[in-house]
Amino acid sequence: MSDGLDREYLAYVHGRVQELRRTAYLLSGDRHQADDLVQETLTKLYARWPRIRGVDNVDAYTHTMLVRAFLDDRRRGWWKVRLLNWTPEPPPPDQGEPEDRAVVRAALAGLPPRQQAVLVLRYLCDRPIKEVAELMRCSEGTVKSQTAHGLNRLRELLGPRFPQNTVARSRG
Repeated sequence: MSDGLDREYLAYVHGRVQELRRTAYLLSGDRHQADDLVQETLTKLYARWPRIRGVDNVDAYTHTMLVRAFLDDRRRGWWKVRLLNWTPEPPPPDQGEPEDRAVVRAALAGLPPRQQAVLVLRYLCDRPIKEVAELMRCSEGTVKSQTAHGLNRLRELLGPRFPQNTVARSRG
């Protein structure tokens, strides 16, 4: 790429990388995996930047790439090898009780990837149904049904410890 395109790409990335890392962390629940997802997304973005930079909504395109990277990673994740026999815990977000966050995070990780992605994007990233549908390249009806199924499954996993109206509002 030319220096002008490189500067434009770098300016875009510097302005968005923290939001991408936050979304990737909320999707994956692991800081290292989140960094890998962001790196994969930014690498693909760089390779396509000359074509993508003229798109009406580059942010939506980039977030779609991130969500697709997460879903693809989940689909092919069975072959991954862990080098450690334990997973380091990321620092907790600032909201809620620490033990509640860990329980909700574990329950989210137990959902199918699409349900997990829908719930993270809808409730933790505060994205509207239409935008989630665009990011995941599916219909709004699919987002609604995945949300309903995901919330029902979370309620089953979390049990009576969490009131039903708390599950959808949980952050972290």
